[in-house]
Amino acid sequence: MSAFIRLLGEGFRVFFLSAGLYAVAAIGLWLVWLTTPLTLPTAAPPADWHAHEMVFGYGAAALGGFFLTAVPNWTGAKAARHVFIGAAAAIWLAGRIAVAWSGHLPPALVAAADLAFLPVLGAKIATQLIRRPKPQNVMFLALLAILWAANLSVHLEWTGVTGDTARRGLYAGLYLLAAMIAVLGGRITPAFTRNAMTRTGREAGLPRSFAPLDAVAIATAIALPVATLAALPEAVTGAIALVGGAAQIARLAFWRPGFTWGQPILWSLHLSFALVGLGLVLTGLAAFGLGNPVAAVHLLAIGGVGGMTLAVMSRASLGHSGRPLIAPRPVAIAYLCLPLAGLSRWAASTFAVLYLPATLTAGVLWTAAFVLYVAALWPVFWGPRLPAERGAP
Repeated sequence: MSAFIRLLGEGFRVFFLSAGLYAVAAIGLWLVWLTTPLTLPTAAPPADWHAHEMVFGYGAAALGGFFLTAVPNWTGAKAARHVFIGAAAAIWLAGRIAVAWSGHLPPALVAAADLAFLPVLGAKIATQLIRRPKPQNVMFLALLAILWAANLSVHLEWTGVTGDTARRGLYAGLYLLAAMIAVLGGRITPAFTRNAMTRTGREAGLPRSFAPLDAVAIATAIALPVATLAALPEAVTGAIALVGGAAQIARLAFWRPGFTWGQPILWSLHLSFALVGLGLVLTGLAAFGLGNPVAAVHLLAIGGVGGMTLAVMSRASLGHSGRPLIAPRPVAIAYLCLPLAGLSRWAASTFAVLYLPATLTAGVLWTAAFVLYVAALWPVFWGPRLPAERGAP
C-alpha cells in the first residue's frame, strides 16, 4: 500500500494532518499580514478571514477527522472508504482556496465551495449513525447543522444578502466548537482519566459525573451559539455563557485533575477543558461590561478549543495507529504552547500597550505548537499501523 493511499485510508490521518498544516499556514499568513504591507486576496476584511478560517477551516478539519474515525467505532458501521475520504478532503481544501481567493471569485461560488463540506460530512456520518441511532450520538448531526448555519450567516453577509450577520456567524461558530467540547470532552476526559487510574489498580476516588450538572453544562453550551445566531440581547447570551462556563469548571472539579500531573496525554485534556470553561465565564462577564470581549473570545478559541482539538487529535492519532498513548516530547511541549498562546492573546486585547508584541507572541506560540505536532506525528499519518505487540493495548 502506498503512503498516499494509506493517508486516505482512515479519516484521522488526512484530516488531522490537514488541520495541523492549515493551523500553521493560516496563522503564519496572518502574522505576515500583521507585520508587512502584504495584501490578502480575500474579499473579506483580513480579521474576518482569520476568524473564519480558524473556525470553519481548522475547526471543521478537526471535526471531520474525529467523526470519520469515532462514529464507526460507536456504531460498528463500515468506515468511510478511500474514495470518500479523498473527496471530502478535496471539498474541504476547495473551500479554503475559495475563501482565500474570494477577492477574485464570485461570492456565490465562494459560498458554495465553502458550505459544501459539512453537509457531505454530515450525510456520511448519518449513514453510519443510523445503524445504532443512539440519541446521544445522533445529536451531533444537529450540532453540525448549527455550525453550518453559522457559516451560512457569514456568507449571507459576504454575498450581500444581509448586512449584519457575519459577526454573529463567526462568534456562533466558535461557540458551537466549544459546545462540541462540552459534549465530547465531557465524555472522554473523565473516561480516559478513569481508565488510566484503574490501570494503576485504583478502585476508589475515580472521576465522577453528575447528570443534573452535565445537563446544565451541555444545554447552556448548545444554547449559546443558537442564541447568538438568533441575535438575542447581549444580556441573555452573556448569562448563558456565564452559567455554561461555570458549569464546565464545576464538572472538571470532579474528574480528578490532580492525578494527571506528569501525564501530558491526560492533563492536556483537563487544562483545555478548564480554559473552555474560563473562556465562557470571561465571555459572559464581558457581556456585562466586566472585561474585554475580544480577549475572552481568544482565550476560549486558542487555549480552550485549540488546546482540546490538539489534545484529541494527537491522542486519537497515536491510539488508532497502534502507538502507545504517551505523548512524544514535542507534542507535550505543544500542549504547553497553546495555553500560553491563549494567555498572551488575552493580554494583547486587555492591555493596549501590549497589543502587537503579545499578539505576535501568541501567533508564534500557536505556530510552534502545530509545527511540533505535525513533525512528531508525520510518521503516524503516513506510516502503517504498528503491530499489536508494539502498540498501545
